Amino acid sequence: MNLAPGQLQEHLKRGIKSLYTMYGDEPLLVQEFADSLRAHARGLGYTERTVHTVAGAHFDWSEVLASGGSLSLFADKQIVEIRIPSGKPGKEGSVALQQIAERAQGDDSTLSLIMLPRLDSMTTKGAWFGALESYGVTVKFEPIARNNLPQWISQRLQAQGQRVAAGEEGQRTLQFFSDRVEGNLLAAHQEIQKLGLLYPPPGGSVLSFEQVENAVLNVARYDVFKLSEAVLGGQTVRVARMLDGLQAEGESEVLVHWAISEDIRGMKRVKDAINAGRPMPMALRDNRIWGIKEKLYERVLPGITDTTLANLLTAAHKVDGICKGLKQPDWPASGWQALHRLAGLVCEQCALRAK
Repeated sequence: MNLAPGQLQEHLKRGIKSLYTMYGDEPLLVQEFADSLRAHARGLGYTERTVHTVAGAHFDWSEVLASGGSLSLFADKQIVEIRIPSGKPGKEGSVALQQIAERAQGDDSTLSLIMLPRLDSMTTKGAWFGALESYGVTVKFEPIARNNLPQWISQRLQAQGQRVAAGEEGQRTLQFFSDRVEGNLLAAHQEIQKLGLLYPPPGGSVLSFEQVENAVLNVARYDVFKLSEAVLGGQTVRVARMLDGLQAEGESEVLVHWAISEDIRGMKRVKDAINAGRPMPMALRDNRIWGIKEKLYERVLPGITDTTLANLLTAAHKVDGICKGLKQPDWPASGWQALHRLAGLVCEQCALRAK
């Protein structure tokens, strides 16, 4: 059974299950969901709790299996948490998880919580995950998209009795806040809590831009895949900020270059296929372009000429050399400055087609 994170309270009204599997790349959301589950379970008599963290290939699963079948003299019911940070339980763990899943049927004395990171499609098709999904409740936690982050921050502020000013000032405040915490949801949560302590309601119920600017630290974190989406979206200012952030975090110039140049190559391959008579949906699928990138390619590719793509490929080739220590005429000697210029060139073309 699949459950959306926001449906928990409605789900619990119909009764708690014996097995929950939570997976995703947002530790804050996973932790909050698990906290709500545990709080509800304690009210139902689940007073004992054991936690097992699976680390290494030689983890002893027999202890986990034993804990699920035994209660102390003072506990009516128990919570057994199994945390698998790697997302790979191994051969022995796969068998153990299937046993735990099957044992959950009809067992209302043990609440099993399985916590996993983001899983790829191959892993979710494995026998052990299939058993967890069949016999229990699975909850997938998706990252908060950048365009949804202002709304998420606004909702969190409202939950603690605060809000930003109405109108344009409020939107500017939320955008500023989002820029400071993008990619770091746990830090965003902490910054929101800090605002509650600095400007408690009722006096601080309406936050000004200056209050947020003075209080919120720059704790944003970026990754090259989000950078790629921003470049294709023509978001020039955001791209420049993300490149500065990646440089400050010590990210490899070569990896950042690969992310940008791979999209240039991808656009060229799809464009060549279209020119050869292949419909765009089929050309995108053949080149493994899907999801958000599929929509971005569909928007910008029709207006980009073959000459433009050839020029971008040439620029990407030059920046590849710069990142590896070579010099190119009329290009910055610094790899990061060259990356800024290359990303700007792609952004410029994508922004023109997005209008």
